[in-house]
Amino acid sequence: MNPPIDKRIVLLIRDHHIFTLAVTRGLQPWCATCFYVYDEKENLFIFTSEEETRHIRDAVETGNFLAAGAIALETKMIGRIRGIQFSGTMRKLEGAELKSASKQYLEKFPVARLSTLFLWGINPGYIKMTDNRLGFGKKIIWPS
Repeated sequence: MNPPIDKRIVLLIRDHHIFTLAVTRGLQPWCATCFYVYDEKENLFIFTSEEETRHIRDAVETGNFLAAGAIALETKMIGRIRGIQFSGTMRKLEGAELKSASKQYLEKFPVARLSTLFLWGINPGYIKMTDNRLGFGKKIIWPS
């Protein structure tokens, strides 16, 4: 069992709502920007994306559900740079997990009620946070 995730990592994840998702199809990488909700209890990034999108097609058609993501604070001030990179396994959410995820997603993004949700999740197995406020290039790694 992994140790608890450092609260500083969780706070940065919760302070943002967009991540860059990266997948591959053979030797072809692809990135997409997605709105997300983070379920701390389940250590789960929840996002919506239709099955016709390139990043979902690449995962489903190849069976390669390994994914990586990045969350970044955009700033020109070196001392304030903060960001997260993570990797894990992506999956389509179903059943009770889908019901819980839908509720969380719609609470954060009520406008999503106007469209059909195709919810996916990523349980990260590795997270690296850079936080220059703690010192230049300071990294917090999970699991440690």
